[in-house]
Amino acid sequence: MTNSFKEVVAWQKAHQFVVDVYRVTATFPSHERFGLCSQFQRAAVSIAANIAEGYRRDGMKDKLRFLNVSQGSLEECRYYILLAKDLQYIDEKESDFKQ
Repeated sequence: MTNSFKEVVAWQKAHQFVVDVYRVTATFPSHERFGLCSQFQRAAVSIAANIAEGYRRDGMKDKLRFLNVSQGSLEECRYYILLAKDLQYIDEKESDFKQ
């Protein structure tokens, strides 16, 4: 058993993904600041945040609910990656987040 959500490998990868999303979206056009950038960043943060929040939940059903929300946010981010590629905001290399 781990002592902190920070020791959970899934959270570590999710946190790095958030950092990468912020780095990449900083290069998006300024008119996307309150659109795609904001949505992408919020969904990415939701992945790691829900893993962290679910970590301290007592019941397995409650833990799984938070992990399920995290998975939903991950799928949302996968769409934003596709959209950013199609809009030519990112290239193939940038779209290869270490998932």
